[in-house]
Amino acid sequence: MSKLEFEKPILELEAKIAELRNVSGEDKLNIAEEINRMQSKIERLLTQTYNKLTPQQKVLVARHQERPHFVDYMSGFIEDFTPLAGDRHFAEDNALLGGLGRFRGRSCVIMGHEKGNDTESRIKHNFGMARPEGYRKAQRLMHMAEKFNLPVITLIDTAGAYPGVGAEERGQAEAIARSMQVCLRIEVPIISVIIGEGGSGGAIAIGVADRVYMLENSIYSVISPEGCASILWRSASHADDAAAALKMTAQDLYQLKLIDGIIPEPLGGAHRAKDKTIENVAIQIEKALNDITPWDGKKLKQARHEKFLKMG
Repeated sequence: MSKLEFEKPILELEAKIAELRNVSGEDKLNIAEEINRMQSKIERLLTQTYNKLTPQQKVLVARHQERPHFVDYMSGFIEDFTPLAGDRHFAEDNALLGGLGRFRGRSCVIMGHEKGNDTESRIKHNFGMARPEGYRKAQRLMHMAEKFNLPVITLIDTAGAYPGVGAEERGQAEAIARSMQVCLRIEVPIISVIIGEGGSGGAIAIGVADRVYMLENSIYSVISPEGCASILWRSASHADDAAAALKMTAQDLYQLKLIDGIIPEPLGGAHRAKDKTIENVAIQIEKALNDITPWDGKKLKQARHEKFLKMG
């Protein structure tokens, strides 16, 4: 497991338990008792640690490389998934994946950012940073969802849209703005969940939704703490101060009424219990869709407009 500095005492205990489980001999009963004692201590430490995480520590948890990614959620609760590729203008973008599938018996369009989980896949998916063709593909999928009267599910996990020269030359800002516009105009439900990082316009491009939820240890912000610190303090060493000032945690944003709810994570974060996290997200999405269904497209669109206008 990737190491977080504030988890060091917990990781040391987990390593000791792993060692004890590999011990063979006659004194198995005493070893089992010791393992149980250490396991109880780990649970206490996890509870104490995760109940008082600072905003910057939540940033690190949100970025943890072993958190479940889009492909994990898709395989966890989407059946009969058919991927749809390309923006019909330039190219396919592997940072933003999407297609058709069935969510608990209900046909839907699902899309989301994929960061990858090893060097090869991270390069393939560009670390979850979509280019303009990714957001134009998102627009195509949302228009298709409206045509066939299907709900849209979006899973957000990106540091931001890709800032490269090629992306800017192909109209990155316009693609993001147009994607937000399509979100506001389609007359079918949109449910969005921030499953890790929700960074800048790259996140909100597919996050203008009827219901927006965040996992307990995820973040959502106009800029990263490091970027903010570099601008305001001329040093990334002030990232802790920036994270606190940005109000980027799920708890802050729920209090500010910018999101609709917080999805709990298992003890110790999503990276410790992927299956449970995926199930928690599925339960919340199902509840949200049940609350909206059946829908009146025009009223749904009007309510979405009013929701986001109130935030200003």
